[in-house]
Amino acid sequence: MVDTSGCHPDIHWPSGFSPAEAHGFCQAQAVVHAPRDTVFALLTEVPRWPQWVPGVTEVRAGSLPRTFQVRFHEHWFDVLLGEHVPPRRLGWSGIGAGVQLYQAWLLRDVPGGTQAVTENVVRGPAARSLDVLFPKWPHHLNTLWLAQLKRLAEDA
Repeated sequence: MVDTSGCHPDIHWPSGFSPAEAHGFCQAQAVVHAPRDTVFALLTEVPRWPQWVPGVTEVRAGSLPRTFQVRFHEHWFDVLLGEHVPPRRLGWSGIGAGVQLYQAWLLRDVPGGTQAVTENVVRGPAARSLDVLFPKWPHHLNTLWLAQLKRLAEDA
């Protein structure tokens, strides 16, 4: 059973991807000392992800305006943009390597900058295996992603 106690109540989940239905779930957050517009722009500039998102080595544009492919740890994922509400919310689903995932971002104004919250739901046989072998892997990835986002946004 997945611990969903860290779920943020303002995250929107598509059908079939709620944390309660997941094989893996994680949440991470950080205060970024930069405006929401800056943080949102970095997250949505997908072609630049290989320069700063941990594990992403290549990005290809998809056949539709809201789709793309990401090479993550040597596996290709087809990604479909789900929620896009600048500069507050962002979410995308990805399918590949025996995994289905949904990553949601919530950006809120706080004193001194932006609170960035990201949550991931992961489903599929590979997700079950990874959760047993490396139960902290999703949280570790989210923490790295947030650290890089914070560094770039604050340097902008």
